[in-house]
Amino acid sequence: MKEIKAIVEAYHKIDFTKNKAALATVVRVEGSSYRRTGARMLIVDSGEWIGGISGGCLEGDALKKAKFAMVQNKATVVTYDTTDDDPYQIGVGLGCNGIIDVLLAPLDSQNISNQVLTLQNCVDSRQPNIIITVTNIKGNLKKIQLGQAYKYDSEIDFSLNFISENLLIDINNCLQSEKSKTKIYPYQDGEVTVFIEVIIPTTHLIIFGENYDIYPMVKLAKEVGWKVSVMCNPLKVHKLLFELADNVLEKDKSEEIEIDPYTVALLMAHDYETDFKNMRNLLKTSIKFIGMLGPKKRTDKMFLKLSEEGNSVLAEDLARIATPVGLDIGASNPEEIAISIIAEIKTFFTGRTGQRLKFREGAIYEE
Repeated sequence: MKEIKAIVEAYHKIDFTKNKAALATVVRVEGSSYRRTGARMLIVDSGEWIGGISGGCLEGDALKKAKFAMVQNKATVVTYDTTDDDPYQIGVGLGCNGIIDVLLAPLDSQNISNQVLTLQNCVDSRQPNIIITVTNIKGNLKKIQLGQAYKYDSEIDFSLNFISENLLIDINNCLQSEKSKTKIYPYQDGEVTVFIEVIIPTTHLIIFGENYDIYPMVKLAKEVGWKVSVMCNPLKVHKLLFELADNVLEKDKSEEIEIDPYTVALLMAHDYETDFKNMRNLLKTSIKFIGMLGPKKRTDKMFLKLSEEGNSVLAEDLARIATPVGLDIGASNPEEIAISIIAEIKTFFTGRTGQRLKFREGAIYEE
């Protein structure tokens, strides 16, 4: 989501009376690649770009081809084959050993449904969104064009009605798995290929605390593109926090924070009674991840107290409580601790183990 936000922001700074722009999107990957489907790059005909479709090796060529697409005002799909031994093939020296399809779509600033403005509608959403992009057309299908993008809102766009039944099934499957897919739909004497992209809401991190160690936590979380709210005494924090965090709220007003499946909480008060109260309140919510600093014996004491109050911690609650929070990387200072905590939260949402990649069996990215 961070890349999408940056692209939307940059798009609105373009003077379309003087410049043209295009959006490059990775719509299919076969084998290995540095970026996966959904990676994007906004390209301006002045030579500027933001975002990326690879590790830096394909961007230059994509820039040249995007300029050509702008001149023609016609979308095109470019295939980069890094499995080819041809020394003249762009990207052959990467060693990624994959095939990458990149859609280059000129942007019409007068079209309120162009690709960037369609993405903009997903930026602040707190539920998964589906973007359907046409990536290949075979046969005579005049009602749609290559590069068209649609935001799915419970109904299939009228121009895709001819494949609506099968498309709807695939959309629901993608939403359930939270994985994007490229699908081909036959139609009479032709076929249409669409990229069904699932855009997941950004992680919302709620930090309960006001000590000095929350600042690197907030900075790093914002750097990776998360939304951050801090529950504290606003009179006791540095004014910098109001610039760093999305929200700074009174610590006794946690009910003002909306909790959804992409919200996580981090207890960093370093005060037993405060952390206990926040833990007790959070366990009454549907929040999926509660992280807390401190040794296990401190948490065990909290669990015992909850049990004595008649609120025994259930197995499903234990599954969502991470304490001590963070991966075991040997962190010792606030910055390193922030890295370990963000890494654990990331593994929680992706269902990964956090082990070293050299020991992972199979591909790094799941297909």
